[in-house]
Order: sequence, then C-alpha cells, then structure tokens
Amino acid sequence: MKTAMLASNDFTGITFWLVSMALLASTVFFFIERDQVKASWRTSITLSGLVTGIAFWHYMYMREVWVSTGTSPTVFRYIDWLLTVPLLMVEFYFILSAVKKVSTGIFWRLLIGTLVMLIGGYLGEAGLMNVTAGFVIGMGGWIYILYEVFSGEAGQEAAKLKGPAADCFNFCKWIVTLGWSVYPLGYLFGYMVGGTDEATLNQIYNLADFINKILFGLVIYAAAKSLTPAGSK
Repeated sequence: MKTAMLASNDFTGITFWLVSMALLASTVFFFIERDQVKASWRTSITLSGLVTGIAFWHYMYMREVWVSTGTSPTVFRYIDWLLTVPLLMVEFYFILSAVKKVSTGIFWRLLIGTLVMLIGGYLGEAGLMNVTAGFVIGMGGWIYILYEVFSGEAGQEAAKLKGPAADCFNFCKWIVTLGWSVYPLGYLFGYMVGGTDEATLNQIYNLADFINKILFGLVIYAAAKSLTPAGSK
C-alpha cells in the first residue's frame, strides 16, 4: 500500500504534525513533573497529561486522514473531544479541591454541560441532526459551562481564592471563554453560513487545540509548582 507523504506546501497538514509533536512533548512533561508538585495538585497534572496524551494519539490518525484524503477528520476529532474536553472541564473542580473542600456537584454539572455541548455539535457537524439544531444544543452546553465557572457554584468558590490558585482558575476560565469560541465560530462558518473551507477550518481547530489543551495544562502546572514549597511534595 502506498503511503501518503506530507507535501511541503500543505500548511494544514504541517499544523497537524506540529500540534501532534507538541502534544507528545507535553504529555511526557506532565507525567515526569507530576511528582514534583504537592500531592493535592497531582490529580490535575495527571489529567493534563491524559488530555494531551489522548489528543496526541488521535492527532496521529487525524493527520493521516488529512494527508491521505484532504478531508476533515470529523469522527476522529469528535472522539478526541469527547474524551479530552470533559477531562479539561473537571479540571476546574480539581483546581478548587486542591486548595479547599468543594461540592462534587461542581464536577457533575461541568461534566454534563460538556457532554451536551459535544453531542449537539457532533450530531450537527456529522449530518445526523439539523445543523442549526446541533449548533443551538452545543451552544447551550457551552453557555451552561460558562455560567458555572463565572457565576455558578464553581465561580463563587473561586472568588474566595487568592494567589496562584485564583490566578490559575481565572486564566483557565478565560481560555474556555475566548479559546473555545473558536469551535462554535468554526461550526458557524464551516457548516452554516459558509465562507470557510476545510483547510482553514482544520487550521483553526488545530490552533485552538494547541491553546486549549497544552496551555491549559501548563497554567495548572505553573500554579501547582508555585504552591509547592521547595523540598516538599
């Protein structure tokens, strides 16, 4: 079987390769460093490593689909998101629980909101549901998540924090607000109003995954490291 090779002028294919290598490097980093932070933060660092590790594995397949066929790897991308995005969302719960006792209701609300967002988006993007209906359902899930981290119980608990933990929570919630806005915008212009081709759409999604998975985890690691006294873990 002839193997498809990455063309030097395939900018979209190059972004798939760059992001996949960055995800691999991040995974190694997070798992090596998890034991260098306080025990209360290790779950968060482990989750960060799982997110980038799972994403790396799926990017291996996604880049192959793109290089071989020039079409969007929609199924692989949503399988990846279905696994990694819920893990990212429950990070808010673990950031809070690393420094204080909080209700498990935060965990479940974030998880359910994330699943609603993803399932609606996939059904619309894969053509299994009216694209507008899928968009509305997906946006509903995202808005619910934003409410929880800004004004809901998670946001209220975060408002009581100070120092690196507060900075970490706030930075991450703005990643979810601004960084995640790329996904509904990609859906809107890629599948509803038009104006965005598959190459551009995948470039945007790849950049968003780089920010929303790797940077998200690095911010958590920075907070965990700063709250770990020297010589104590």
